[in-house]
Amino acid sequence: METSTPKIGKFSLNYGLILGGLGVVFALMLFMSDAHVSQSPVNSIISVVMSIAVIFWGILNFRKANQGLLSVGQGVKLGAGIALVSGIISVIWLLLLTNVLDPDFKSKSIEVSLAAAAEQGTLSAEQLQQQKEMSMQYWEAFAYPSILIGSILIGLVIGLVGGLIFKKAAPDY
Repeated sequence: METSTPKIGKFSLNYGLILGGLGVVFALMLFMSDAHVSQSPVNSIISVVMSIAVIFWGILNFRKANQGLLSVGQGVKLGAGIALVSGIISVIWLLLLTNVLDPDFKSKSIEVSLAAAAEQGTLSAEQLQQQKEMSMQYWEAFAYPSILIGSILIGLVIGLVGGLIFKKAAPDY
């Protein structure tokens, strides 16, 4: 009796929606507490832990649906797919945030990142202004594609690690 392999796309969509939803809830929590422009490493750590947990969960459930079998390639595809769906949701959230909820978000986040340079005194006021203008131009042109590409790359790495950890080949007999 032949059984069909579960669809990687279906698992990627389902778990990508879960990860994207968790990301939006976390971002909404940061927005409500007015911490959405903070550059705290804790926020990044929480996001990465959520990504690892959901991608591993998706890989494990795919393996379970595939009679306990998983190749490294399937793990990588799942990681990238889940991260892609989640990244698209993140970009949609960011568009909503920057255009509706907090139109000054771009300049606020750039100012927060430039504040460290200003405190060190390494840049003059004129250089800080030039850096801010260049950052605003970068944001407009590259921020959203960078989020998607970064999300996919992180998903590839997490999927590779998950695929290596959870791989199981069919017996040879």
